[in-house]
Amino acid sequence: MTPRRLGLILLLACASLIAAANGGHAEYVGGTISQIPGGSGGTIEATDEHFFVFYSHKANWRIPYERVNLLEYGQKVDRRILPAILISPLFLLSKKREHFLTVGYEDEQGRQQAMIFKVNKDHIRAVLVSLEARTGRRVDFQDDEARKAGKG
Repeated sequence: MTPRRLGLILLLACASLIAAANGGHAEYVGGTISQIPGGSGGTIEATDEHFFVFYSHKANWRIPYERVNLLEYGQKVDRRILPAILISPLFLLSKKREHFLTVGYEDEQGRQQAMIFKVNKDHIRAVLVSLEARTGRRVDFQDDEARKAGKG
């Protein structure tokens, strides 16, 4: 391996670690915020001192930490039925886990709002820890598997 190639690999690894520490890729899958289209891919961040932030090409949203009143993390597990039918029955033995973060908060008019994000499991731990520290609220885990994934 050439020194130049090794340097590029190290640079990409460092960029990945920085992205993981600052937040992570997320997809807004739904909630009460009509200004954000469902399926909008972007980044969630909990590093700002005052706001939880979702950045997307389609919309940006900031929630003051003091207004957050619900943090929930869970997984949805699906069997891979279509690949099992089309490719091999061995796919029935594998599971696909999708990871979800729900953030509930009260808006400026006193109405309850909620945002649900599909998140990258590799970056969610840092976000959950930051959210707990900045909001003073505990993350509710939907089940033991989610607790293991979220707490490491």
